Amino acid sequence: MSIFVIDDHPLMREAVAMLLRRLRTKANIVELDRLGVVQQAVTEHGVPELICLDLRLPDTHGVSGVREMRRLFPDTSILVLSASPAVDYADLAVEAGADVYVEKSLGAAHISRVLKDFMQEDVLPEEEEGPAVPEKLSKRQKQLLVMLDRGMSNREIADALDISEHTVKVHLWRLFRRLNVKSRSQASHLARTAGLIDY
Repeated sequence: MSIFVIDDHPLMREAVAMLLRRLRTKANIVELDRLGVVQQAVTEHGVPELICLDLRLPDTHGVSGVREMRRLFPDTSILVLSASPAVDYADLAVEAGADVYVEKSLGAAHISRVLKDFMQEDVLPEEEEGPAVPEKLSKRQKQLLVMLDRGMSNREIADALDISEHTVKVHLWRLFRRLNVKSRSQASHLARTAGLIDY
């Protein structure tokens, strides 16, 4: 497993790489300081399974880096780690193709927790296509499905479960991967038709 950490701030890049090495001891962590060297890194290390991306790089503007990484790596998970407040860029980053947006200011403990949740290997095999009914869902995943079916927002889910909105987004990302769906509405529809939720 190759993971690219793309950040032009050496200390931040090294800190994230260190967290990732603790979480995935066998992963190949590749540290890069700009997008311009990504293609060379792919040649040397292969296509990454996860990209941890800073928004503010010497060769990016706004969420252009996210858009470019999603174009180059449509199947790769992209986690944005940014100094910019989530209120300013989170939605834009997700729309551009990011899976999760995390503010650096939240600190190492929070970043580590999000990375740990994000990297849980709770995904479907790549060869499966279309929505799929898993044999077993966790208690938390069933809770999320019920809340999605009720039309609750991420903020409302976070308050109900006493977790952060960032963690909600990570849980939803994992749930969508588990069900092999792309949206909240698809997840709700599958949950109802397959009898995955009960009240």
